[in-house]
Amino acid sequence: MILPLRLQAVAFRDIIQPLSLGIEPGPSTIILGANGAGKSVLMRLMHGLLAPTQGKIVWNADHPGPRQAMVFQRPVMLRRSALANVVYALNVARVEKAERLALDALKEVGLAHLAHRPARVLSGGEQQRLALARAWALHPEVLFLDEPTASLDPSATREVEAIIRAFDASGTKIVMATHNLGQARRLGDEVLFIHQGRLVERAPVDRFFAQPASAEAAAFIKGELPWV
Repeated sequence: MILPLRLQAVAFRDIIQPLSLGIEPGPSTIILGANGAGKSVLMRLMHGLLAPTQGKIVWNADHPGPRQAMVFQRPVMLRRSALANVVYALNVARVEKAERLALDALKEVGLAHLAHRPARVLSGGEQQRLALARAWALHPEVLFLDEPTASLDPSATREVEAIIRAFDASGTKIVMATHNLGQARRLGDEVLFIHQGRLVERAPVDRFFAQPASAEAAAFIKGELPWV
């Protein structure tokens, strides 16, 4: 495992205030906060999609960076079959035996029977599982998830959460942003609570919900914190 990841006095414009923290291998990390708190920007900074305007983001100094993948709230589907979507991701990563690995990944997420269906005609839940299959095929050491079930119905949410648990059980480090308290309880081991671009609190999930250490976190848990 190539973690830890260190964020050293990182800031991004006026969205993320300066913060310093480390992300370690092992337990799943939930980035929790209201809409507009800065969760998605922080996630993109960690994944390397954005560069901080202050500070730096450093992986374990012995390696240039881990195998990592990111799944977004609204997955991007290429104009090709479900299978070809996964194969494309593997080809970009220069992975051999791409079609076999892609089929295995589709089986893992329960989409093998839809392998040759155009990806863009799949349901929202199926598309999100396909996005997870693309990640699964790459066997990432770290999987970033940006509100992956925010637009899904309860049934599709349960299916996606089951796949996330499978990633966790396989040894992939999960880092997920959400504003869903129930989901944080179900999937998280630790919580990073973000409010107005500031890291307000970091705690094991049980302690965070039972004894929040900040007034902002307590208000958020009670549903009293404004969304912006």
